[in-house]
Amino acid sequence: MPLIESFFPVFDMSMNRRALFHTAGLGIGAMALNCLLKQDQVWGSPSSVKNTQMPHFKPTAKSVIFLFMSGGPGHVDTWDPKPRLSKMDGEYVPASIVANVPNIPRSGVHSKLMASPFRFNRHGQSGIEVSDLMPHTARHVDDICVFRSLNHRIPVHGPGECITLTGSGLGDRPSMGAWVTYGLGSPAQNLPGFVMLSSNENGPAPQRPGWASGFLPARYQGTVLDAQQGIPYSEMPQLYSEIDRRQQLEFIHWMNQQHLEQQAQNSELQARIESYELGFRMQMEAPDVLDLSSESAETQQNYGIHEKATAAFGRQCLLARRLVEQGVRFIQLRNGGWDAHGSLKSNHIARCKATDQPVAALLDDLKQRGMLDDTLVVWGGEFGRTPTTEGTRTGDARGRDHSPAGYTMWLAGGGIEGGQVIGATDELGFVPVERPLSPHDLHATILHTLGIDQHQLIYPHNNRQEIPTVLGGEVIQEALKSG
Repeated sequence: MPLIESFFPVFDMSMNRRALFHTAGLGIGAMALNCLLKQDQVWGSPSSVKNTQMPHFKPTAKSVIFLFMSGGPGHVDTWDPKPRLSKMDGEYVPASIVANVPNIPRSGVHSKLMASPFRFNRHGQSGIEVSDLMPHTARHVDDICVFRSLNHRIPVHGPGECITLTGSGLGDRPSMGAWVTYGLGSPAQNLPGFVMLSSNENGPAPQRPGWASGFLPARYQGTVLDAQQGIPYSEMPQLYSEIDRRQQLEFIHWMNQQHLEQQAQNSELQARIESYELGFRMQMEAPDVLDLSSESAETQQNYGIHEKATAAFGRQCLLARRLVEQGVRFIQLRNGGWDAHGSLKSNHIARCKATDQPVAALLDDLKQRGMLDDTLVVWGGEFGRTPTTEGTRTGDARGRDHSPAGYTMWLAGGGIEGGQVIGATDELGFVPVERPLSPHDLHATILHTLGIDQHQLIYPHNNRQEIPTVLGGEVIQEALKSG
């Protein structure tokens, strides 16, 4: 029997105040002793602390950094060049293309085509074409595998974000980060295994299912961390010592356990109990991880954290690298504002100015430290943008509508074979015509790099054996390094 429970075998909720203080006073000394005995151990019973689990097979990645571009970057303006689109600027979609390319969205057929306002150039030994919006990231094309044929059927931001991050547009399933920490646990003892880095931004509101646990136990949900302000309330209050806080937490834990024993399955309460302990450990370690002053001036300059345009996302990217170093398993970074229904040119210039340098610095930093080999980096949004204009705007005021029917994402590191393009959209960029890929295929591939077989990672829910990819996805084998 735990030491504290030997002093409190039964907690009588009807006792008067004097009896409560008398009984609680006896326990303070016991809690202090219990703290000292356990000071060098991971606190909690085996049922409340999920340690690192064994993968199903040898992984090529230990951690994932998901660079989520909320709002929908225009694929034909960034990673999917369309020369014919440039020649047909301002024209309606030809009937011949409508007839020969199946599944073109009807909404786009009666709109005018819009040439990309940006040039594409070949980069690296692979010669992959990248928009001049991304000169820094373009230096890394030989480490990047570009998927130009992703598609789904959800044209709305919120559900589109959900299908990209959870596999379902309904928002009722666990996020990919929750599945990963459920399947593998986390080697990070004093930090969450799954972190979502947020910042103030314009555009569609963040969808909580993207970092939530869904029907998995609540302990697997992501911890939201503000890249500028850190973790709310994680600093130790003044005049409090580590021993003071441990005594307080031991008593709170004991009382919560009594309440939990009266409940049926209550993962929210269990997660709250565990969060007190995690919060305590984070008070010891998180301030050091979030303090970027220990980074060299050169590193901070590379990420652009002192420049207005790149400061917010640069800080997120640098923190992501530091979190990976501490063993955090899954990190989701969010950059919003890509929803360019009008003024696409100025919108994408601003978005890429904010993100291109930090993303390239992250890839540089991981590679120089030997971490890119076992860190998977994912870039992309909930969908792309149509090859046609929206509305009657002209000139630089033109924008594009949502395009879930065809869009681009890319992966790098973590066992991914870079310097290649997989899949293709038609000559105008409407829909995939070669190697169509779904979000489930992307998720299956991410899990595979981590050593997880999507069909073996199972959670029983509502009399179903649920897997992370809903009904299953196809691992994109050609994206993986051989051997």
